[in-house]
Amino acid sequence: MLSKRIVVKLGTNVLTAGTDHIHRPRLVDLVRQIAAARARGVEVVLVSSGAVAAGRERLQFPPRRKDLPFKQLLAAVGQSRLMHIYEQIFDLYSIAVAQTLLTREDLRDRHRYLNARNTLLACLLHGVLPIINENDVVAVDEIRLGDNDTLSALVANLVDADLLLILSDIDGLYSADPRRDPAAKLIPEVRAIDDAIYALAGGSNTRGTGGMLTKIHAADLATHSGTAVVIASGATPEVILQVLDGALLGTRFPAIASRLESRKRWVLAEVARHSRVLADSGAARALTEGGKSLLPAGVVGVEGDFERGQTIRIFNGAGQEIARGLAQYGARDLRMIKGMRSNQIAETLGYDYGPEVVHRDDMVLL
Repeated sequence: MLSKRIVVKLGTNVLTAGTDHIHRPRLVDLVRQIAAARARGVEVVLVSSGAVAAGRERLQFPPRRKDLPFKQLLAAVGQSRLMHIYEQIFDLYSIAVAQTLLTREDLRDRHRYLNARNTLLACLLHGVLPIINENDVVAVDEIRLGDNDTLSALVANLVDADLLLILSDIDGLYSADPRRDPAAKLIPEVRAIDDAIYALAGGSNTRGTGGMLTKIHAADLATHSGTAVVIASGATPEVILQVLDGALLGTRFPAIASRLESRKRWVLAEVARHSRVLADSGAARALTEGGKSLLPAGVVGVEGDFERGQTIRIFNGAGQEIARGLAQYGARDLRMIKGMRSNQIAETLGYDYGPEVVHRDDMVLL
């Protein structure tokens, strides 16, 4: 596997090695592998969980609580502690590191997206290893939903990575839950992420907040942006170097899109996964063959819930996903105007954001 630039995502269960504290020997070993990868000429960006775990350790393991303000307190205490640990270990290999706190909100805005991209690319240009943490102190959804898996895909998108390596406490995607079904088999490669693949994912980790579902969603985002994905166990000896050498570890998701220009990458920076906008045959043909925008007249169905400005999935009548793009109208509005001519939008809604549901410039064909 030829990878010149990779994003490595370390989950909480990897950093703690199944304990209640940051496991220094595990972290030292992973940093050693990253240093060896860099010595080969591979550029590495690190996306790390573990701030809450580091905060809990620093405060001498207070009783577990579910309220978000307390978790945000732990994250606030743990962020600097975790970064200090990383800095000490990377310094053993004379590697300078830079901390970046990001949330999905930072990447929804085009200007903030480009600013973050420029900063990270500058780090790589000057040999600095970026360590990206989810900003748990302000990003409530990320504490609750484990979205640093998704964040790692957004970062891979941001820096044009060849590979996203998601390291967890499980070997990859199985045919069933291996913790419950001894007959479950590891799936070595997934060429297309569809509803059946999502159905295989489920459950959550005990110390981390993510599960296989968020990892599959991350793989979905990354592969559509031109980045291959491997989900593997962080406990596997030399896992980072083995994957770089092409070893068949974990579950691999090949990229299903070629390199995209920056604006299209930004369009894919967040996808409302449960969104399904159904286009009639004429509209589907106009999108795929004519390079046209999606108009309300061509919409025959709207599934899921999404807001204006989110990236939605567009399907044809055969149930094939044909495009993704920024919605000019939220799901509620779109259900009201679907099938209508564009000049009827304002009369129906009392306002309009333009004649298109998705403008061609804000669309990525699949």
